[in-house]
Amino acid sequence: MGSDTRQLSVFFFPLMAQGHTIPMIDIARLFAARGTKSTIITTPLNAIHFADSIDRDKKSGLDMRIQIIPFPCVEAGLPEGCESMDDLTSPDMVLTFFLNLYRFQEPLERLLEEHRPDCIVADMFLPWTTDAAKKYGVPRLVFHGTSTFSLCVVDNIVRYAPELKVTSDSEVFVLPSFPGQIEFKRSQLGNRGDSQNPFTELKKKISETELTSFGVVVNSFYELEPAYVDHYKEEMRRKTWNIGPVSLSNRNTINKAHRGRKATIDEHHYINWLNSKEHNSVLYVSFGSMSRFNTAQLLEIAMGLESSKVSFIWVVRMDKTKAEELFLPEGFEERMKGKGLIIKDWAPQMLILDHPAIGGFMTHCGWNSILEGITAGVPFITWPLFAEQFNNEKLVIQVLKTGIPVGNEVWILWIEPEDVSVTKDKVEEAVTRLMGKGEEAGDMRQRARELGERAKQAVEEGGSSYTELTSLIEELRVHSQQIV
Repeated sequence: MGSDTRQLSVFFFPLMAQGHTIPMIDIARLFAARGTKSTIITTPLNAIHFADSIDRDKKSGLDMRIQIIPFPCVEAGLPEGCESMDDLTSPDMVLTFFLNLYRFQEPLERLLEEHRPDCIVADMFLPWTTDAAKKYGVPRLVFHGTSTFSLCVVDNIVRYAPELKVTSDSEVFVLPSFPGQIEFKRSQLGNRGDSQNPFTELKKKISETELTSFGVVVNSFYELEPAYVDHYKEEMRRKTWNIGPVSLSNRNTINKAHRGRKATIDEHHYINWLNSKEHNSVLYVSFGSMSRFNTAQLLEIAMGLESSKVSFIWVVRMDKTKAEELFLPEGFEERMKGKGLIIKDWAPQMLILDHPAIGGFMTHCGWNSILEGITAGVPFITWPLFAEQFNNEKLVIQVLKTGIPVGNEVWILWIEPEDVSVTKDKVEEAVTRLMGKGEEAGDMRQRARELGERAKQAVEEGGSSYTELTSLIEELRVHSQQIV
């Protein structure tokens, strides 16, 4: 950046949830590494989780800072201190949380008026930020936090409603006028037949503001989903920049180990444990920061893992209201000593996936997890539950061909399914298929390794994502000069 060039200032406003905040911080870091002043807007309790990370960025020379906006939880009808989606414990709380996000508009507008940033990157679930930004002549970039493929799927289903042409939830249909032969079942779609869903109006606003905003930032890279990036830009006419995988902005071990909430296990313990294992011999099992299974389903997972005889690291999100031991079969931990490692609540996922002992990843198909697995070059066992996770599963299974489904085919409204959706036999079968020595597993592992290399190349100087970020920053610079 030349000495006569004014420094760009960009606000970053993530949804208050680990899965949305973590990649947004990574994006802010990428901008700051190009000389931009990056300011992350969040609430007091959410700021605690990444304040140390921002301090490390500052000490390394990046212009990173945090701007606090309070969230009146009690006034919004939520328990005191409930400032993140990860803390919500019922569907009603989720709805209340989303319906009260508008309370941030007024304090955000005060910040925009005071600081006049050159751009605001705001989460898709904050559509009113487009109007707030326009009031002060600030361009707003939408951050969806998912794949381009998924965005294209959602648009296709809204546009053509292919699920209405089948006679049952289990009947397969193909997305019309869509790149590739992408198959779905109606049971895998959210809000089936529910036109009165409270989120309908929010989704409409999200779609509208996507078109009226400055553009869309996507945490992906062109080589991963080229047909869908082209479809999104050309057929759906979205102005977009693919700048991922943004997790690769964490280049040192400390940042990888302390990304998100504090891990509940000592780093040396799991690293030493993994070091004792052969390459590609350990399955990593994690279902993200929000998903929770009931005791019966956890028992099925435990028994399936044990029967597979495959070494594993299993991250279990605990329900604090229940006894922690309930989900384990009798004597399980004793039998699994040396074979399985259980981590409760939060683990340093990037560091674990990067270890050469990891040979597969059983995942809920959240986009951050999928991308981190792709970057690490490992194949998947897919277990989608809600949100856009079934879309991401289709990308992995039908397009990339780097994984196998565990068998869950029912989209759920809430993060904790009531029933057992996958039995121990299905768990065992999927694990032994993916982690085995057969041709199928070998081919998937090879494709996964190749994708991992392409992911790393994309963010290096001259790579597709590096070039896209350069283009975006230059466009914002030109826009800011025109405003001045």
